[in-house]
Amino acid sequence: MAVAAYATLRSLSHVLDNLQLPARLRRLHADTNRIQSLQETVQFLLDFLEAHSRRISEEIGVVGRQIADAAAEAEEVVDRHVVDQLRFRSEEESHCMAALSSFSQDIDKVTGKLDSLVKELTKMVKEEWAVDAQEEQCIVSLPVKSPKVLPSSGKKTTVVGFDEHVERIVDKLTRGEPDLQILAIVGMGGIGKTTLAQNVFDHPYNVHYFPKRIWLTISQEYSVPEILSSLLHNGKKQETSKTAAELGQRLYQSLFGERYLIVMDDIWSVEAWNDLKLFFPNNGKGSRVMLTTRESSLAISLGSQESYSLDFLNEEKSWNLFCQETFAQKDCPYSELEEIGKNIAKSCNGLPLTIVVLGGLLANSNMTREYWESVAKDVSIFRNSKDYEGCLKILFLSYNNLPVHLKPCFLYMSVFPEDSRIRVSKLTKLWIAEGFLKPIRGKSLREVAEKYLRDLIDRNLFLSFEFGFGGKIKQCGIHDLLRDLCLREYEKEHFIYAPKVQYVDVSYMKEMEDWCFICHGGTQLQRIDLNEVHDASQLTSLASVLVCNTCKNKYSRLNKARVVRARLVDKLGHFAEQETLHPTSLRDLEMCIDYEFSFPSTIALLWNQMIFSLTICVHFRTEILPYVMWGMPQLRECRSLDCDFVLPEEATAQDFVIMENLHTLSSLRNFRCTEEVLRRIPNLKKLLIGYDKGNEIEWTYYCLYNLVRLQKLESLSIEAYKLPLENLTFPTSLKKLHLERCNIPWEKMMSVGSLLPNLEKLVLELNYFEEQEWNQVEGDFPRLKFLKISCNYELKRWRAENIHFPNLEILFLERMWCLQEIPAILGDIPTLHSIYLKLCTDSVIDLAKQIVEEQYSYGNEILQLYINEKRYQVGSS
Repeated sequence: MAVAAYATLRSLSHVLDNLQLPARLRRLHADTNRIQSLQETVQFLLDFLEAHSRRISEEIGVVGRQIADAAAEAEEVVDRHVVDQLRFRSEEESHCMAALSSFSQDIDKVTGKLDSLVKELTKMVKEEWAVDAQEEQCIVSLPVKSPKVLPSSGKKTTVVGFDEHVERIVDKLTRGEPDLQILAIVGMGGIGKTTLAQNVFDHPYNVHYFPKRIWLTISQEYSVPEILSSLLHNGKKQETSKTAAELGQRLYQSLFGERYLIVMDDIWSVEAWNDLKLFFPNNGKGSRVMLTTRESSLAISLGSQESYSLDFLNEEKSWNLFCQETFAQKDCPYSELEEIGKNIAKSCNGLPLTIVVLGGLLANSNMTREYWESVAKDVSIFRNSKDYEGCLKILFLSYNNLPVHLKPCFLYMSVFPEDSRIRVSKLTKLWIAEGFLKPIRGKSLREVAEKYLRDLIDRNLFLSFEFGFGGKIKQCGIHDLLRDLCLREYEKEHFIYAPKVQYVDVSYMKEMEDWCFICHGGTQLQRIDLNEVHDASQLTSLASVLVCNTCKNKYSRLNKARVVRARLVDKLGHFAEQETLHPTSLRDLEMCIDYEFSFPSTIALLWNQMIFSLTICVHFRTEILPYVMWGMPQLRECRSLDCDFVLPEEATAQDFVIMENLHTLSSLRNFRCTEEVLRRIPNLKKLLIGYDKGNEIEWTYYCLYNLVRLQKLESLSIEAYKLPLENLTFPTSLKKLHLERCNIPWEKMMSVGSLLPNLEKLVLELNYFEEQEWNQVEGDFPRLKFLKISCNYELKRWRAENIHFPNLEILFLERMWCLQEIPAILGDIPTLHSIYLKLCTDSVIDLAKQIVEEQYSYGNEILQLYINEKRYQVGSS
């Protein structure tokens, strides 16, 4: 239960951090010393689990569950006291002292409970690890799993679909470079790395080319002396009293005069390589070491000069492998089973391990259409087999090898449906809200989440599907077998206690329907009663809510959750007010509303909120953000769609706390960028602001010139009706700039690139330019990769040199109905790979075709042209 303990403690740590923010403490009656003491206990346990989670036995794991329960209880205690204090807001000294005393007593109880569990845990660990140390002294260097050391890799295995891989790797290994070379084969568990390596090892050319060949299976636990001794005795296990250094020297001498090939199968850590690499001489004879590993980043750490990534099989190769395993031939001998068999092979999603196991299962079955159809429809037949358990055990090794801080993020994938393609922005937002992430100095939690995602992809546990601008991953997913592993391990750990994320859909269509109050969807709805928190004039009562089966199973302490009622009042008076219920533990609230409403003041009780998203399905509405939103020091993202957040006219700087965590603020209407307000959001990275059409106030009133003070701002979007930007200076940190409906002279645009050395993306839409020509004779965009110009109707000619856009990758021109000329030199930009034209003039389309045709004649097949969303085929015009 180490994962449950770690995830719950990490979530509690975030809550305690929020509680100790100066802006929060000023409004609460809390003993900071007691809170700090609890935080120290939590941090000790987190450090312990990060260092020793892999050594925790099942007996110690029972204490881990108790720690998780105690941490969840501590989080409930903090939430209850904070919400109650925010409800009453009494300034009477007697009430303040009573609130402080009650809070302190409850903090002492949960701290004492965790402290006693720390003592029990450390006692059990010392006793257990002392026994382990005695056993290790009695049995010197006895590995948990003995290595295989073979002159040949042994059993000949199926290599269907790998033939071209074998040939390529043989070629890489036998090239003429005399120095010792290292090649790593990388891929997820079950992808076929070992099978491929075995066939390369036994390839006739390699048998002839390398007089000495050695195969090592390292696995997760190994003994260096035993490996070295076995290598020296042709795979025979020998008793030895010699040290690793002595054995290694003998091995080095035996290899020095040979051209050798050593395969190290299933490397899990750089330590295993470091323990052995000194004994492999670089003898200038063209010797090679080939490694297989599940971790892409490890291949670099191992000193591999290049890695060979093994990907999933396509449908054709999957079918060929399936036939080989099922029928021991290249195709299906039963015509009535072929279509069903292809569907079964396709359902394996290209993973050879699954294809081999399913093929073996069907090979020993009755070759009847009825049975095969039952397998195709109900994979539980396969999932109940012993072979399937073997698949999961192979994949479990990858999960078990994860550091504990990545395990909650991996197991969280079980909440998504099978075969889901998940938006990275959504996944990382959910990880943040659940409190899984360990803060890293100098990085936002969003950046930490992206690092976690890269780590899981590098370990071949996640799949990357779609890449966006700049090579960033936009969509990810997980193989079905790994998702099954997630579901199984999540059932054991059950580490999510209370709802931290809620989606609320309040609309005419859903007014009369029944929905889960957490996810506003789901099936098998059940009605449960939860404690409802009212305002100061009322006592806590019970609220009856509907919960879907998924949410009920997801949250182990849902019955202990407390909820606050929010009344959304229709301003237009079309129908009665709507009510929603929100758990007070929320950190991420997403609301979708299709009528104009007033924000409820009860939103103030969602004190731990970090992310707030609002979608108004009625266009051209504006909503007033209550002051309380600007008083949430933990708020990280505040977004809206199809509506605008208006900062109240009477708001002053005093209504803001120092929102050091806020990095995204979007869709603000008439936002005054005063120096004092910007000082309150010093770490803002993304800002989207807009200004009303026909506003008679001078633009200087909005103080846009102060934007330059946001020195960490990376993305800026401004939408305004003919806003003149001649004198506007942007912060040099900008990487993305989006200007819409603004009034910008082209000469101003020519200097933007030079003034913004980090600018990578520039979007200009519906802007007002008096000039008809953009003649870029000076000024450049040194780092610009993406340029989009849309609906700029006055522009007729655009002239530039390739030196002005040395790193441009994507050019997008849309609704440029007057543009007749684009730079012919665009094709000479070496980085340019895509030109998109949508609703442009025939002359521009013809020029673009000429550019692409000319580049193709020069051998440049990378540059692609898309006209009205269809790819242009070279030579078709």
